[in-house]
Amino acid sequence: MFDYETPQKKSSADWSGTIIGVMLLPVFFVFVYLGKAEMGFNAMLVLGLAMIAVKLRWRLRKHVWFWATIALILLLHIPLLFIVRWPQGNVPTLAYSLPLGIADFLLISGAISLAQRVFANGSSDDEEP
Repeated sequence: MFDYETPQKKSSADWSGTIIGVMLLPVFFVFVYLGKAEMGFNAMLVLGLAMIAVKLRWRLRKHVWFWATIALILLLHIPLLFIVRWPQGNVPTLAYSLPLGIADFLLISGAISLAQRVFANGSSDDEEP
């Protein structure tokens, strides 16, 4: 009846998580086709968390060192995906892949922060808010 609150300007929803998930579905389906669905789930989870780490530092996208750091990190993931022997059997895939994915997210965020400290030459647009 009484509307004392001022109407707030509606902001658009952030669909980046959904977009990341849709982008990674082909990766999962390729691994399913190859008969390695658990490896595909792990790859999808790690790539998704890496993309979220990049999204959180998206304001640095104009710097070459940012993309070089991301490329180096992703290149280091390729052998890890194929060398690590993932458990087979009764252990649910999420039970071991989610902690590894979170640890990987923290390592990627740390690598980007380290690269920012090393390569940023004191410009104010690169600083944390």
